[in-house]
Amino acid sequence: MEDTSRWEIARVRARGGVAMAGFRVPPGSDVELRALPHPAVTLAVEFGERAFEVRAESGDIRAQSGEVRAASGEVRAASGEVRAGGLAAGLGFGVFRARAAGTAAVQARLSPLLARSVLGVPLGELGRGVVPLDAVWGAGAERLRERLAEAAGWPERFALVEAELARRAQAEGGVDPEVAHVWRLIVRGGGRVRVEELAGLTGWSRQRLWARFGEQLGITPKRAAMLVRFDHAVHALLRGDGPARVAAEHGYADQSHLHRDVRLFAGTTPGLAIREPWLAVDDRAWPTRGT
Repeated sequence: MEDTSRWEIARVRARGGVAMAGFRVPPGSDVELRALPHPAVTLAVEFGERAFEVRAESGDIRAQSGEVRAASGEVRAASGEVRAGGLAAGLGFGVFRARAAGTAAVQARLSPLLARSVLGVPLGELGRGVVPLDAVWGAGAERLRERLAEAAGWPERFALVEAELARRAQAEGGVDPEVAHVWRLIVRGGGRVRVEELAGLTGWSRQRLWARFGEQLGITPKRAAMLVRFDHAVHALLRGDGPARVAAEHGYADQSHLHRDVRLFAGTTPGLAIREPWLAVDDRAWPTRGT
């Protein structure tokens, strides 16, 4: 595991469907981070001397290939490697690697109920892919990078990002109340929901719910439940809970079921997944670090 003790890490309390963290990796820490899927839409804005160098991992979950339609036109999602000063990753993005030496960035995790209006892109088109932030925000992404680089410290940087997100959230493009209700039920239940019963709670048919949920949030309700459950499970493992206890408490049939889901989302074993340096900027993983 990469030693993260030398990283500069800062956090701010999550509110309004947004969680933010800032991190600066010393130039000598030449490491490739494996970014793990998370039940949020993730934005990252680099403001140091080195842009993100990102490549998708091979396997069942990859950065999405294809096109998304943004306000600025059609942009191509990363299917191999991308170099950019900012990134936007869809809900439950596939595992990707990012070179982190000398990187300074603010990361924001957005509720998918907010992210559609903030990005100006239907999440169904973004899918589980990763795209350069300027592909969806245009020149606004570069302006934000410049302001972050000039800021006096982390509180000012967080305020700048929060203001940018709030400004963009004024645009139209929310989600159906039924889709929002189902997402909240999934999150509230830690992913332990009977997905076959969700449509009945909305008054919609299963086909309609699956179609609208996928179009507006980028994944199916079943995948969303699996992702939320995985996130809770991997953090329980990180806290030191044993695999058998985690499997029992988070709705897995047995330890083998837990292992299969961790490999599906993280591309590795539970023991290796919890050692990922990316979790160093996760407030649930490292509650005593930062500010």
